[in-house]
Amino acid sequence: MNPLSNEQKSAFHPAGWLKPLLLTAVLALTRQAAAETAGHAHPHAIEEPPAKTIDHSQMDHGSMDHGSMDHGSGDSAREGRDPDAYSNGYRLDSGPYLLEGRQHSHMADSHRFSVLRIDRLERVDGRDHTGTAYDAQAWWGGSYDRLWLKAEGEHSSGTLQEARSELLWSHAVAPFWDRQLGLRHDSGAGPERQWLALGLHGLAPYWFELDVAAYLGSGGRSALRLGSEYELLLTQRAILQPRVEFNLYGQDDPARGLGSGLAEGVLGLRLRYEFSRQLAPYLGVEWSGKFGQSADLAHSADDATSEWRWVGGVRFWF
Repeated sequence: MNPLSNEQKSAFHPAGWLKPLLLTAVLALTRQAAAETAGHAHPHAIEEPPAKTIDHSQMDHGSMDHGSMDHGSGDSAREGRDPDAYSNGYRLDSGPYLLEGRQHSHMADSHRFSVLRIDRLERVDGRDHTGTAYDAQAWWGGSYDRLWLKAEGEHSSGTLQEARSELLWSHAVAPFWDRQLGLRHDSGAGPERQWLALGLHGLAPYWFELDVAAYLGSGGRSALRLGSEYELLLTQRAILQPRVEFNLYGQDDPARGLGSGLAEGVLGLRLRYEFSRQLAPYLGVEWSGKFGQSADLAHSADDATSEWRWVGGVRFWF
């Protein structure tokens, strides 16, 4: 066998064929990495199909019937322009909603309303006497001008002990406030008295109902009455109502048991339950007393100057 030459020996040596193989592998890996890098640069890229070209010159716009299209000219559009379309045929110039002889609509403040309210119709049970007390108000008119009738008194031992009646014209001077002007008549025990009345009635801040009235009578007599009430809602139907009232007089009136200055005062607390807005029974307690010269006149007549009494009654209006 002939010996191998040096070139043949080098061809079978590992270094002779390993280098080209490694170079080929490196080039292949480099090309694959470059391809993967290019693919990750736009992972969500999606090839869009080429846009279709529309030839508008081939369309016949003159043959389209635009009149058959609904551009909002249907029934809803016509009804939107008709003020009577949604009233079921009722109109302001005819039909059941027209006041006879009227050809135009009216605001609520142009109408006249009437209310009768019995604030207190109660049985009074005190240490010295029992009786029945009442406090009623009625008015007729509109939002700005009203005619008021007020009546308050107490009946005991078969006779009318005291009563106050007022006929007033009321005019709104501010939101929640009315000015009142009229006449007052006192009756019951003692001689009757007539007064000219000027007052202010309304809701004070925090919803206190306030009634202030000044009176002028014959013979230089004068008087001032202050009254206030508040309604505390315990529930939607149970209402606690404190009440206070004071009467002052400018001069003595012994025939009616009244002295000058602060003469009388009443403090009361009533709890009512409204079965409805129009009907509410109640129970309560009340203190009444006389002060100053009025208390002296009561002592002289052997009458009590103050007393606590239980009250129970009903409040209603219509």
